[in-house]
Amino acid sequence: MTPDNYQAGFARALLDPAAPVPPGLGDAHGGPAGKRFDIYRNNVAVSLTQALETGFPVIRKLVGSAFFKAMAGVFLRACPPRDPRMHTWGGRFPGFLAGFPPVAHLPYLPDMARLELGLRQSYHAADATTLSIAGLTTEGVLALKPVLAPATLVVHSNYAIHDIWCRNTMPHAPKPGTAAQTVLITRPGFDPVPHLLPAGGVDFARHLKGRLTLSQALAAALAITPRADMSALLSAFLGTSALTLDWNDT
Repeated sequence: MTPDNYQAGFARALLDPAAPVPPGLGDAHGGPAGKRFDIYRNNVAVSLTQALETGFPVIRKLVGSAFFKAMAGVFLRACPPRDPRMHTWGGRFPGFLAGFPPVAHLPYLPDMARLELGLRQSYHAADATTLSIAGLTTEGVLALKPVLAPATLVVHSNYAIHDIWCRNTMPHAPKPGTAAQTVLITRPGFDPVPHLLPAGGVDFARHLKGRLTLSQALAAALAITPRADMSALLSAFLGTSALTLDWNDT
């Protein structure tokens, strides 16, 4: 058996409680490592489950703790970690939920997972200087060519994911509606914040690549979504630390 094959087999056994102990493993006394490996395997599963609970607290609340733990066990075997950085764990969770039959009656779950994943990605994103419009005229602001800050993400859903998120994270939040919602995630300080984005927000964001002025990006968004409110769009992006002028990802 090659080292790569052994490593792959070890990883599979580590995540599958029904798998036998990989050959060649022994304890401190030279005996079989059965119980020690089982303990190690259990610790890994518990750690990954806890990390998933931390990363998707609203999903956990929506389905219940016991069900979430059981679902996490299925997920970690179906989609084992690909990256040693724990904060990246769960990147495939939204896609997993979309194809997991036991939650098919909760069709908004995959998008809720995308929202929670976006909040985590925003938290770990690179820093950038927030666009400042202090001292600029309206014409000066509209002539700027900003880009989305690294911590800025846009998540669109056919479900009221912003309402559902608020309902499950804030006391006294109103009952969620049924309309489709788009969420703008920004990081004005240390912690990301989700904002409900007005109509046209997705199209506006897609044109903020540093090549078009704000005026041109607004015009492009209006061409696709004529009912878009330009004032509301500008307020949403300029008032939430969503934009920057100095970011270069090359």
